[in-house]
Amino acid sequence: MIEAINLTKYYGDFPAIENVSFSAEKGEVVGFLGPNGSGKTTTMRILTGYMPPTAGTATVAGYDVVTNSLDARRHIGYLPETVPLYLDMTVRSYLEFQGSLRGMASKKMQGGIDKVIELCRLEDYYTTDIAKLSKGFRQRVGIAQALLHDPDVLILDEPTLGIDPRQVVETRQIIKGLGGGHTVILSSHILAEVSMVCDRVLIIHEGHIVAMDRPEDLARRLEGVSRVVVEVRGPLREVEATLRQIKGVERVSRVGPEDRVRFQVECASTRDLRPVIAQTVTGKGWGLIEMQAGGLSLEDIFLRLTEETEAAKGGRKP
Repeated sequence: MIEAINLTKYYGDFPAIENVSFSAEKGEVVGFLGPNGSGKTTTMRILTGYMPPTAGTATVAGYDVVTNSLDARRHIGYLPETVPLYLDMTVRSYLEFQGSLRGMASKKMQGGIDKVIELCRLEDYYTTDIAKLSKGFRQRVGIAQALLHDPDVLILDEPTLGIDPRQVVETRQIIKGLGGGHTVILSSHILAEVSMVCDRVLIIHEGHIVAMDRPEDLARRLEGVSRVVVEVRGPLREVEATLRQIKGVERVSRVGPEDRVRFQVECASTRDLRPVIAQTVTGKGWGLIEMQAGGLSLEDIFLRLTEETEAAKGGRKP
């Protein structure tokens, strides 16, 4: 649905992005994660046809965003970082205006407006002036206009920036619900947001993609360790000794408060230890209270990758 190959953009002599390549499949929610100035917005502007790349190509729904820009844009709904709203319009009149700009027939437009009003939970504000809406509800109006023509692809640039925590949660729920029916590209510098909403994450740093994968697979790949945290009802010393004897286990350590001791079990491979741990514990007649895979948080992943990039750059200096 989206394919970018070696996208590069220079502002004068400054490379905003260099050789950025990725793809997004139909129905996938992909997160662009990076600090301000990392190249997220530049990449999104190229994908939407807002600006051409200096080099490289990008296609949306099979259309080149430069040579077939209008065809590509018909398949895109775009929410820029600063939502272009007309504050003196009501929510309804603004959406009608947006529909007319897209050349939507009246019947289709009204059906689309009803649909996005419900999806974005704007029923109580249908006839309200946009100037009277909070920042969070203005963001919802922005998402509604991006969805109005039922595009295949949604590109959302920092969709929760500057809104209150409650509306952040609600906006994330709306975005997550869009996956499956739409291909969504979401940019954010908020680690938790990408982890909660996205199927796959692309980490961008100083104009380069330094990693792309599902968050949990990124953690597994970086650690090179399979890690499980398990809580067992049984004699602590015997439980610990038994866990250490499981084939492939390299380390067992106790974690958590004294009134709820858990064991962190590690082996130096990507092998899933959970089935054999469960079989061993229940075979001993102990109670298996809880078991979950443990690993690096997305914040840990991001910091490690960017630190490695900085170190590599330093290593290349004369």
